[in-house]
Amino acid sequence: MTQSRQRQFEVECGILLAEAPQTKPPKMYQIVLFNDDFTPMDFVVEVLRIFFFKTKPKAEEIMLKIHTTGKAVCGIYTKNVAEMKISQVRRYARDHEHPLRCEMQPLDG
Repeated sequence: MTQSRQRQFEVECGILLAEAPQTKPPKMYQIVLFNDDFTPMDFVVEVLRIFFFKTKPKAEEIMLKIHTTGKAVCGIYTKNVAEMKISQVRRYARDHEHPLRCEMQPLDG
């Protein structure tokens, strides 16, 4: 059925179709780990591998960036996923008695 015939059929039958709403991509958040003087480097690598699925070389690279610059982004996620990951990382660090700081920051754009 052509578009004009489809429209005529809808009008004759009294069918009113709403246009599909335009959806926006969800706002994204970056998870940032911060350096401290107490959390061991190997623990940070472990966190990056377990919770952010980084390879060992990539986890070590991110850990060194955290160590040298004070912080590094370890992943970008939707708000719900970022909140869940932060909760998991904080609990894991607390359970291992490390003060590892983990925060989420909205991405601009």
